[in-house]
Amino acid sequence: MNQGLKGRDYITTQEWTLQELEVALSLATELKQMKRRGIPHRYLEGKTLFMLFFDKSTRTRNSFEAGMTQLGGHAHYIDAETSQIAHGESPKDTGIILSGYGHGIAIRHDLVPGEGNAYIREVARWADVPVLNMQSDVDHPCQTLADLMTLREQLGHNLRDVKIAVSWAYAPSYAKPLSVPQGLILLLTRYGMHVTLAHPPEYTLMPEVVEQARQNAQASGAKFEIVDSMDEAFRDAAVVYPKSWGVLELFGQSEESLKLARQYQHWICDERRMALTSSVKHASTTKPSLYMHCLPADRGHEVTDSVIDGPHSVVYDQAENRLHTCKALTALTM
Repeated sequence: MNQGLKGRDYITTQEWTLQELEVALSLATELKQMKRRGIPHRYLEGKTLFMLFFDKSTRTRNSFEAGMTQLGGHAHYIDAETSQIAHGESPKDTGIILSGYGHGIAIRHDLVPGEGNAYIREVARWADVPVLNMQSDVDHPCQTLADLMTLREQLGHNLRDVKIAVSWAYAPSYAKPLSVPQGLILLLTRYGMHVTLAHPPEYTLMPEVVEQARQNAQASGAKFEIVDSMDEAFRDAAVVYPKSWGVLELFGQSEESLKLARQYQHWICDERRMALTSSVKHASTTKPSLYMHCLPADRGHEVTDSVIDGPHSVVYDQAENRLHTCKALTALTM
């Protein structure tokens, strides 16, 4: 197994070269096949990963926990609210102490713009073991790597000029982080995809992330555009990725945020909108366009059951690939 990435932090995909990301994707594919064939792969025998959560989780926590077990190691779950972090323990102390106990630190800190990425980087500054971003306010690099793996499984290795619509969608639950759409526009523009970002006027992403996506597209020869119409984004898209996120200025103001979102309840992924998309040609066959979501999806609001449970949907493939990419990242860095 390639060990050239041992000791590396994984905080954004942007900080890894395409060659390094390819190493991770290749290993993820290998580990997926090994798991399916029942071939042991205990590459992290006796190693410990500390997982620090400032937010709730299903796929992220369980993919890392299961992955560490399958790799022969152990994952410790730490709830920030029930640890000394809730009493003010510094990221410096946390990073140094956990480094002394184990072999890697993974952190989810995604709900407050301006906090999560800074916290993760401060822990990484003091830690002498790799620090992995399980989702911050800026990027969700474990999710987007699994998304890229899924896209390649469905469409082939070369994704150049394939159109993907990354669109805001309505959800009545809470102001969700911006990190998934931001991570998608950062990563997929590096792979030459035609990325169309769609959102109502108030739901802009972080300006520095949008600018980096533009630079990525220019460097790779990709196309990156922003529109204010879900229909326009979906038209002729081979892949759609509609999900909700909050307004930067309204995080922490729940009532105002949800009131604004209700103005856009018609931003839903349904059969009418999927009919605007284009079928996909791959390996001499034609298949329906792809519907993607990081989950959990607000059914009946972000997406109809007929779409998420229908022939376009690859959401469970994405969810499974979270396991294999997380395993690859930990095996390579720890």
